[in-house]
Amino acid sequence: MSQAVIHAGTVYLAGQVADDPVPSVTEQTRQVLAKIDAILAEAGSNKSLVLSANIWLADIARFAEMNVVWDAWVSPGHTPARATVQSTLARAPNLVEIAVIAALEKT
Repeated sequence: MSQAVIHAGTVYLAGQVADDPVPSVTEQTRQVLAKIDAILAEAGSNKSLVLSANIWLADIARFAEMNVVWDAWVSPGHTPARATVQSTLARAPNLVEIAVIAALEKT
């Protein structure tokens, strides 16, 4: 599986989960967003160019915890379209998974 695919000026990221799935939605969200920052940078993009995001939570009751971290991460004035849903994630320790689509930086 590719972590990112670039096509026609757009970078598509696979769903990202925490490398250290501690039992905290807040910490897992921080880890995931840091991974997204790194993958976007490697691809030639950044969070201000994110066009859309899909977020899966193992427990939607923990939405507010995730959203505090998300709101601190997004670039003001560049908030993407976003969907957030509850889902059974592939591995039980994972509480949050995030996938984004972003434009590439213009050269």
